[in-house]
Amino acid sequence: MLQGSFDRWIGAVLADDGIDMPFMGGDEGAEATIITRSDGIVAGTAAIDYMLQIWAPSLKVTWWAGDGKRVSQGDEIATISGDKEALLTMERSIMNILGQLSGIATEAKRWAAIAPGQIACTRKTIWGLMDKWAVHLGGGLTHRLNRNDARMIKENDLASMLSEIEGHENRIASFLQEVDETTCGAFLEVEVRENREAIIAAVIWAQRREGGAKKLVVMLDNFGPERCKEVADELSEMGLREHVILEASGGIKFEHLEAWHECGLDVLSTSSINRDATPMDMSMLVTGA
Repeated sequence: MLQGSFDRWIGAVLADDGIDMPFMGGDEGAEATIITRSDGIVAGTAAIDYMLQIWAPSLKVTWWAGDGKRVSQGDEIATISGDKEALLTMERSIMNILGQLSGIATEAKRWAAIAPGQIACTRKTIWGLMDKWAVHLGGGLTHRLNRNDARMIKENDLASMLSEIEGHENRIASFLQEVDETTCGAFLEVEVRENREAIIAAVIWAQRREGGAKKLVVMLDNFGPERCKEVADELSEMGLREHVILEASGGIKFEHLEAWHECGLDVLSTSSINRDATPMDMSMLVTGA
């Protein structure tokens, strides 16, 4: 699956850079060193290896820092040698991919350092599974890779499935009572907008758990840390907390992460860790060109 993502996104990056056919190699050689200009986590070396193997096989890479490795400003990441024309033409694509994915991994590490085991990226991505791979390398959770991995039921899903039933609470209750949990993939998740909806979902699912059902994921959509804590505390007081996984989504920002981390939830999902990430600052220095 990840290799397929490499194919699709690498092809797009190269096409945008005017590269539409592989380099076969020439007579004149050159060598380059990639140096980081900032601290961070390296991500994208496997993608670069895959790209060069297909598009510029005359180029050979020696990695001094592989995927997931922490580097400091001034560290050498790689040495690339081979055909000069291929090296100079591929330079921008190499740096774009490596810089973008390393920036995401670095941002994920920054978030995960405050809320370890809680931070997950959403399906709002720039480079699809490559974004999620970089988040994983930085210590974040990938959540669903695609819609079919697990079943997530949101307001529009309930409205389209149960249009004859009035009220979001009633639709949540009806759906959870009838759904075949074994067809939902890795997990079943339902989005709620009010404290009461979360409690209703937990009450119904506690009964389903007696029959061996897995925990239900309840997404608290745009609740904020204080309301999330209220829900978590109330479910604990009612003896229902053990039956659900509580996830917050919407409006989660790094500057408020400590408050989110301490509000009693299991997962904090946000697109900020990948979509707001600044690419890692790095340079390729070419000799012999």
